[in-house]
Amino acid sequence: MDKKKLDYYYDLLNSTILCHQNILTGLIPSCTTSSHAWVRDNTYASLSIWGLSLAYRKLPDVDEDRSRCYELEKCAVKLMRSILVCYLKQADKLENLKKFQDPAHSLHAKFDANTCKTVVGDNQWGHLQIDAVSVYLLTLAQMTASGLRIIWTSEEVAFVQNLVFYIEHAYRIPDYGIWERGDKTNHGLPELNTSSVGMAKAALEALSDLDLFGADGNPLSTIHVFPDETQQCNTVVESVLPRESNSKETDAALLSILTYPGFAVADEQLISQTRNTIVQKLLGRYGCRRFLRDGYRTAREDSSRLYYEPWELRLFEGIECEWPMFLAWLVLDATFREELDEADRYMSMLQDVVVREPVMSCDGPSAWEKPMCRRVSEVTNLSTTTNLVLMPETYAVPADRIDAELAKPHSQNRVTMGTLPHIWGQSLYILSNIIYEGLLLPGEIDPLGRRLLTEPKPDLSVQVVLVAEDEAMKSTLFDLQVDVQTFDEIYREAGIHIYPAKVLGQLYRQLGRSCSCSMIHTTRLLRREDSSFCR
Repeated sequence: MDKKKLDYYYDLLNSTILCHQNILTGLIPSCTTSSHAWVRDNTYASLSIWGLSLAYRKLPDVDEDRSRCYELEKCAVKLMRSILVCYLKQADKLENLKKFQDPAHSLHAKFDANTCKTVVGDNQWGHLQIDAVSVYLLTLAQMTASGLRIIWTSEEVAFVQNLVFYIEHAYRIPDYGIWERGDKTNHGLPELNTSSVGMAKAALEALSDLDLFGADGNPLSTIHVFPDETQQCNTVVESVLPRESNSKETDAALLSILTYPGFAVADEQLISQTRNTIVQKLLGRYGCRRFLRDGYRTAREDSSRLYYEPWELRLFEGIECEWPMFLAWLVLDATFREELDEADRYMSMLQDVVVREPVMSCDGPSAWEKPMCRRVSEVTNLSTTTNLVLMPETYAVPADRIDAELAKPHSQNRVTMGTLPHIWGQSLYILSNIIYEGLLLPGEIDPLGRRLLTEPKPDLSVQVVLVAEDEAMKSTLFDLQVDVQTFDEIYREAGIHIYPAKVLGQLYRQLGRSCSCSMIHTTRLLRREDSSFCR
């Protein structure tokens, strides 16, 4: 392993992401002008931190390397627990959502990095984002499987179980999606998004029968997922792809469920079709457009307006902003598939669009002016590198070049727009590079083996045994020439207790129950169809 390269990415991670982690709350703000911390940004940041710690695990037994591995692991745990704290503060919303199914009770998608409190009202933002909660739960499962201990108490286990209940019906819950705006017209209308449903499916599969206490756990610290809900999500995903939703023909966000971290699609032909659709319709010189006719951050966007009429979206056709972070996702995808030539091509494109700046320490001119920044002494000396690689949020066509761009697509040079560095994109850049360069193997960042979902599996045989609940049913079946035993007869002969499916339904109602001084959780609501979970 090339230790110099690994140390370089450690320096890069420190100076672009960890340098700005709040030392009290553990959250990372999304930009220089706001303390807002998005769940999605912070989750992907934790993936890059965790990935680098896994790479350092493989180095020889050197004190400095052991120290870095330990620090990175604890930073990842702190960040994941910070998100958990934000969610725990909204336990009442989780309870109300189960009872009333009102989107106003949705868990918030962003919090204050200094206090872990909410930053906008319940009805002032599209908080219903199933994919954000799902990618957090999926990351929690992967990190737990790798040996990290993020969940510490039985109350937290119960809360995670309730988060599973929150996402398990993603296949029938329209949400605001990964871009937080709902349908393409920005009218604030939620819709069923394939990327959200797929990420929920991935999280449900990853958490199923997972012990959150690891080797030190017991049955009470194990998460339970109902297979019916997972299959329902899978059915929706496979029936909608390659579309993202009713209003979006496709979306670059689908890469998150085609490749790492989601790996939510098992049909290789469908994966290839969706990937090709994204590349053909959305890929440009600077990255991928989010979706067609996306006006976000374009020169023609009217920042004073929130909504557009459907016919007005034509104004943005051909000038949509391109997001470099999707090039990092394409590198990850090609690397996981061992398509090295394809990975080389996307990596070359990625290196052409990143921004390189002179190296600065946390107290330099480029530092974020945050009072909770790490001390300079805690940041590794960056003198070994000459440039700091930053991932911009987007590239936009300047207003004076729009006509030329429309006349000849992809011909005009674009300018950076949005935050720099973009935390989400910066995290994917670091993660994709350490995997691309062989510092980290795909199997190490995916301990649950989700990348193997497309591998052939043995045929599943289902055996059915008929049992009569009482003597009357036994007599009825006997008249139909079906010889069965009753529950009592089986118990007398074999000592095995058998109960009706409704009893299992009642037992499932105890999942997620927790009563403590700080929060009270009810259980999963029992519905008429709950007996289907007990077949």
